[in-house]
Amino acid sequence: MLAGQFTAPHRIDLVETPEPQLTPGGKGEMIFEPELTCLCGSDTPYFTWSGEWPIRLGHSLHEMIGRVVATNGNRWKVGDRVLCVPPEQNGLWERYLVSEDRGVAIDSRCTDAQAVLAQPLGTALFALKKLPTLVDLDVAIVGQGPMGQLFNMSVKALGARQVIGIDRLESRLKTSWKCGVTSTICNAVDDPVAKLKELTGGKGADIVIEAVGHAEQQFNLCIELLGYGGRILYFGVAPEIINGLRWRDLIFKNGTVHTSINPDFKRDFPLAMQWIAERRVNVDPLVTHTYKLADIQTAFETFRDRRDGAIKVFVEFPAYRR
Repeated sequence: MLAGQFTAPHRIDLVETPEPQLTPGGKGEMIFEPELTCLCGSDTPYFTWSGEWPIRLGHSLHEMIGRVVATNGNRWKVGDRVLCVPPEQNGLWERYLVSEDRGVAIDSRCTDAQAVLAQPLGTALFALKKLPTLVDLDVAIVGQGPMGQLFNMSVKALGARQVIGIDRLESRLKTSWKCGVTSTICNAVDDPVAKLKELTGGKGADIVIEAVGHAEQQFNLCIELLGYGGRILYFGVAPEIINGLRWRDLIFKNGTVHTSINPDFKRDFPLAMQWIAERRVNVDPLVTHTYKLADIQTAFETFRDRRDGAIKVFVEFPAYRR
């Protein structure tokens, strides 16, 4: 069977590797066969060899649906289709061994692509639970990639007065209008702080969500956008050290910072699946590109370069539609 291997910066190959086996005498395991997956911004540092994380065989995918092909547990039976989230994003295999607890039931009302997107939506909902009510608040979301779009629709559903999407790419801001924003700001064209103050009567945002992360993180911009007594939800995976952080400005605004990692498999991902199934949010505008596994190199390049308005780039494994 095939697995992914990053062999050089910006280069991924498919290599032959042995089939996985259930652990002799083990319990609570399943062998999972991916069918449909999509790329996430947290997969990109592996592709670019950013040095943020160790790179191993099987990196990097973690948003996927597929079938249980073997199990020594009680939660699933052979043939069940589930959403699976492999640990440490190590899911670029045609089949792999994983705990049965990392599977989530797929709602029959969801399309396959929608079911995959319950994973990233679940991470957004988990993060938003750390905030007080969003009813009647002005929310700015910095970064309008896939996660920013999911935050747009989520905070709208939770009652925000204004949902303000901010990004450097006009192509992404066009998608934002399909995902619930009330205003957009292109910070490659306009001063985002000045524009946001116009929209909020000079007070700034009640909530600012950082949905960029990694080397391009925008923490200082979030501090500038924040109104007095407001909250920053730092969702993007931050660099280990952020130099030049304007922490004193945040203190004098009496701002609060929330962080978020590792949603709950029993609560957050099932809730996201429920939201999508019940049409509380519409994730369909995020699906922009689909490739076969054999074209995984092109898929990563498209996602990295945001080609042709790429938001969510999907990959079909050989098992899909088999």
